[in-house]
Amino acid sequence: MARGNETASKIFYKGKSEDFIVFVDDLEILQKWKNDRSIALVDVLNGWKIFVTHSHGAQGVLDTASKNMLQNEFGTDNEDVCMVKILEGGEYQASSAREREGGKNDSKGPMIGH
Repeated sequence: MARGNETASKIFYKGKSEDFIVFVDDLEILQKWKNDRSIALVDVLNGWKIFVTHSHGAQGVLDTASKNMLQNEFGTDNEDVCMVKILEGGEYQASSAREREGGKNDSKGPMIGH
């Protein structure tokens, strides 16, 4: 079985100066949360981090967003408030991670060319 080919569900938020991403468990839970705010954010989010792509879109390299970046974009550095704004104003995207095949036996004993 290949490893690392799970679907990644994320919310992409195009900001004024930076692009932000948070990961969610799935679209169904996100939709329920949008209609019923009594559902805890911890049940919606897959990890408690806000990522920034340095204006490279949804596929850019992900770094943790600094408090300064959050303050500049959302007017607060409170991660809870920022996550809610990203979930409300962002775009849902699901992508399948590239399949990874690990080496089984790289030496292959006598089968390797000498």
